[in-house]
Amino acid sequence: MSLDKGTKDEITKKFQLHEKDTGSADVQIAILTERIAELTEHLKLAPKDHGSRLALLKLVGQRRKLLDYLNSTDTKRYQSLIVKLNLRK
Repeated sequence: MSLDKGTKDEITKKFQLHEKDTGSADVQIAILTERIAELTEHLKLAPKDHGSRLALLKLVGQRRKLLDYLNSTDTKRYQSLIVKLNLRK
């Protein structure tokens, strides 16, 4: 369950900080959020797919760590990203 190149490029262009930015915390969090959404939809159709459920929990933890890092380094970027991605915290 990975994203196709077109979707990834779209997300990168939308959340990048400068022209050549492909790996900032903002971009990584946005890509993880999209993957989490896809896995969530998959698990609604296949509730017994425990491998995907484990992968989902791993991705959520990874995103949480990146969000905590972004919050500790640049709170304004963190707040704007939370609003853009429509995340709870």
